[in-house]
Amino acid sequence: MKLALGPVLYYWDKDTLLKFYDDIAQTPVEIVYLGETVCSRRHTLRTDDWFDLAERLTQAGKEVVLSTQALLESESDLKTLRKLAYNSRFMVEANDMGAVRLLAGTTPFALGPHINLYNPGTLNYLATLGARRWVAPLEMSRQALQAMQQQRPKGMETEVFVYGRMPLAFSARCFTARHHNLPKDDCQFRCLDYPDGLTLRTREGRPFLVLNGIQTQSAGVYNLIYELADMRALGVNVVRISPQAHHTKKIIQFFRDCLNGDLAPQTAADQMTRLMPGHACDGFWHGRPGLEQVGQGRP
Repeated sequence: MKLALGPVLYYWDKDTLLKFYDDIAQTPVEIVYLGETVCSRRHTLRTDDWFDLAERLTQAGKEVVLSTQALLESESDLKTLRKLAYNSRFMVEANDMGAVRLLAGTTPFALGPHINLYNPGTLNYLATLGARRWVAPLEMSRQALQAMQQQRPKGMETEVFVYGRMPLAFSARCFTARHHNLPKDDCQFRCLDYPDGLTLRTREGRPFLVLNGIQTQSAGVYNLIYELADMRALGVNVVRISPQAHHTKKIIQFFRDCLNGDLAPQTAADQMTRLMPGHACDGFWHGRPGLEQVGQGRP
């Protein structure tokens, strides 16, 4: 199985982003997804900057995929989408059906985790439009994925999100701005203050969700490191790690060592605990509520 790094979901300053990807160029990930997928107000890197970064990572031996924004709200968003879709250099990950429409019949593309794909018929139809890889929805269970794999169209790669805070939903309203009593159009870029998102807690003080601008994430960190052997048996082609502000290189190495058989999943999970920005969870994979820890790492 190949190891992929998903797009950075948070708002980091330019120097941090460039340093991060310089480090990623030296890691054992084969595929790197680039681009702003959450909020069009995040202009740390412009579209041309992403293209330049893609070239540098390609020269470092990485397969680069350009990810599109999941929720489009303006003509400027559409302009950026068209620029990504019509590039003739890199594969594109479509995160909404507007992107699929632009890419259909023009170039092979990937289907991101925000495309609602839950049945083989839809996957086969999108394959006829040019889709060559799909990322299973975050809440898809092992059982549901197995059924999809049994009828997967020829030439279609399957990718599974195996590590990171799960992007659960998007809204036209910016929750981070709202938290600071600011309007969305004058948010003062407060997301920069939360490199791993803003944790929302219950009345009892327990982490529940994470606010990331217009995106809502899980407070728990989805970690399927125990399930890699099972995924290989199911025919999964790619597993995805979602970047976090610190220790992403170490997380990548743990997954690579487990994929290579050089490290036991239990050992990796134990060492990863201190590197994670939240508690581990894996409920969705087991057909349970996503915040639960069901697998071998359960306390």
